[in-house]
Amino acid sequence: MNKIPIEPGRVVLSKAGRDAGRRFMVLQVDETFAIVADGDLRKVENPKKKKRMHLRAVPEFFSSIVGILEDGKLPSNAEIRRCLTERPPREE
Repeated sequence: MNKIPIEPGRVVLSKAGRDAGRRFMVLQVDETFAIVADGDLRKVENPKKKKRMHLRAVPEFFSSIVGILEDGKLPSNAEIRRCLTERPPREE
């Protein structure tokens, strides 16, 4: 069982739907759903609402995205794409 929480700033993999296997960045979360975007097919202006049970969290987490979201802003699509393609900064 996956013990990594689904939270804003976390990278997730879609397990179901036509986007299965695709990586997304979590923008918002509630008890049942997560709002996700990938900056490419799903832009931050039109994010995807997916059930949490259809997502699998991966260890990659970007606190820079969380900081932008906490300021009440949306990250740019380029920032989302960069985070999804590069390795996360090491937490020491």
